[in-house]
Amino acid sequence: MFDPPTTALLRAVLNEVCESVSHREIRARTHVASKILEAATKGEVSLDELRQVGRDALSRAPTMWR
Repeated sequence: MFDPPTTALLRAVLNEVCESVSHREIRARTHVASKILEAATKGEVSLDELRQVGRDALSRAPTMWR
């Protein structure tokens, strides 16, 4: 478990990275969230690192259009 400030940071990064992704794109959003959580678990908790992880994950995320 993460402390509340870290949880808020992770949620903010996910929302920022996925702002252009429809909420119906559950698979893509879940993929990005899991990669952000994975990075945070490994100790990457800076805003810039998490943003980059999220962007990289989004570029590889499964979508209904691929």
